Amino acid sequence: MLAEDRVRLFESESIARAIAALSIPTVLSSLVTILYSLADTYFVGMLNNSIENAAVTLSAPVLLAFNAVNNLFGVGSSSMMSRALGRKDYETARKSSAFGFYSSIFFGILFSLLCTVFFEPLLNIIGADEVTREATAKYLFWTVCLGAAPAILNVVMAYMVRAEGSAVHASIGTMSGCLLNIVLDPIFVLPWGLGMGAEGAGLATFISNCVAVLYFVILILFRRKSTFVTINPKYYGFSKIIVLGVCAVGIPASIQNLLNVTGMTILNNFTSAYGSDAIAAMGIAQRINTVPTNIALGFSQGIMPLVSYNWASGNTKRMRDAIFFALRIILFSMVAVSVIFYAGAPLFVSLFMKSEVIVGYGTRFLRGFCLGIPLLTVDFLAVGVFQAVGMGSKSFMFAVLRKLVLEIPLILILNHLFPLYGLAYSQFGSEAVMASLAIITLRSIISKGGKV
Repeated sequence: MLAEDRVRLFESESIARAIAALSIPTVLSSLVTILYSLADTYFVGMLNNSIENAAVTLSAPVLLAFNAVNNLFGVGSSSMMSRALGRKDYETARKSSAFGFYSSIFFGILFSLLCTVFFEPLLNIIGADEVTREATAKYLFWTVCLGAAPAILNVVMAYMVRAEGSAVHASIGTMSGCLLNIVLDPIFVLPWGLGMGAEGAGLATFISNCVAVLYFVILILFRRKSTFVTINPKYYGFSKIIVLGVCAVGIPASIQNLLNVTGMTILNNFTSAYGSDAIAAMGIAQRINTVPTNIALGFSQGIMPLVSYNWASGNTKRMRDAIFFALRIILFSMVAVSVIFYAGAPLFVSLFMKSEVIVGYGTRFLRGFCLGIPLLTVDFLAVGVFQAVGMGSKSFMFAVLRKLVLEIPLILILNHLFPLYGLAYSQFGSEAVMASLAIITLRSIISKGGKV
């Protein structure tokens, strides 16, 4: 049986307190994750070598591709678990977690093998040229060829632990790896340490993800009598209800991520035509932009268990109140953050590299990204709700509209009209449409009790 304090959190705690308990640890975890992501850019940037910094930027789409597996088994399994807990179907919750755990290991290893076998074509696809190729290859060796499985498993296990209301433990596990990464980065990257440059940042990331996975394994073994997250292989299988339930939410979420990777790869390839300084500046702006983006994403992920549980238990009013309370909070917060980032763009970019050219490029890029952040948060929240209640087809529809119909065509058009600088405004254009659709769709789902 689910612990009494977690049942109270889902069923009777005030909306504000329930959302705070679930979302604040998730947002804090997201912030620490951002810090470790920025740490790679910051410490590599301290070398004042645009080639090393470009290597981290060019590798970003490959690392983002991990989320295709994360979303398939993390989002899919956690949504299945929360809905099963809402129905008091504890056996399905256990089987869903075991399916997510072992499947993510298998696909993480497969991801590494495929990237290793097709390493040279991969470097060409992400835009590495003869100048940036060696540094990019070294960074990818640790983060992808060796590091895909622990990186994926770390995220999937955090999703599953969070699904049963243990947001604090999920965040501790994620944060432990991130904080270790921040400590190791300067030791491995900078000349006074091992002096490995971008390669050192990759090694630090690999070690940190392994430590985070170890935390989750120990946690699950220690709490095995009071948790529905299990790594016991006897619960692993291919039951039709489990596979279809996980995949119905996970596959659209995975495809959504692959479309994000496609968009970032196109963006980086267009930017690479303007040289390594432009690539480095775009990478810095993208990393800084992940701060508000990941806060919004963490917030939407944090409320997913609450939405899933109350949807499955039939308490539509509590679910509705939670969604609109969360929407008000995150939208107001992100408007304030975007204003700060827009005004302080030159300062924020200069923290990573002192080059006047890179700061000039990065400032324009970051200001373009900032305009879309408040709108993106509305989109994130809507997609999180779709995933929470098992409406994977709607999250897939939103992903296709956002990337294929709007953002990628806008990248092509804006780069033609405003060479280089127009690239950063494609997100704003697409999210202006998507945020409006998100509000309309959410109201429809709630007003009709989900029968849409």
